[in-house]
Amino acid sequence: MDELSTHIWYASYGSNISIERFKCYIQGGKPEGATRTYQGCIDQKPPIDQQPILIPHELYFAKSAGVWNGGGVCFINPEKNNKAKTLGNMYLITRQQFLEVVQQENNTHEPIKIDFNRTQKEESLIVRENSWYGNLLYLGEEGDAPIFTFTNEKYLVNGINSPNQHYLGTIIKGLIATHQLSISQLEDYFVYKKGIKKAMLTEVINQF
Repeated sequence: MDELSTHIWYASYGSNISIERFKCYIQGGKPEGATRTYQGCIDQKPPIDQQPILIPHELYFAKSAGVWNGGGVCFINPEKNNKAKTLGNMYLITRQQFLEVVQQENNTHEPIKIDFNRTQKEESLIVRENSWYGNLLYLGEEGDAPIFTFTNEKYLVNGINSPNQHYLGTIIKGLIATHQLSISQLEDYFVYKKGIKKAMLTEVINQF
């Protein structure tokens, strides 16, 4: 079997927690509330499985994303912190699909090559320098398939920025579906995250 056709887990912690939003990366389309239409992958088969995951890296919101009208988007601190319990949703997709998701996430048409074995050994690998999500992290295994996610190569403490309502709402929708969180649990999860404004958080949560 071709190596790129074998499956890995992609662990999402931002808006891709929502399967409807993630499908735009696989099948193409425009997420609700976003300004960009995604081309999708060559292989548009949906994930063959998805599972909730706890990620031991701090979640925060930073930068100004045009696709979300200038709001901040999710990153995780590349440094592992076992006290941090970031909630995620992981999808079992092919390595080729993962490569194309990373490519779309970094908004580039240039092919991205990933040495998956090296990433597993070193636990992190810069696959595209100076990109928003060019730092690949290895998070372990599930069912003999490795788990990967991506973030910035730096901890962007000087770029903290509040997300817009559509982006935050997409994450909350995904968290409710994946982790069955209550309103109070959602408030507890987000309220102290860097970049979150409590008034907006309450307003968005009250829509659910």
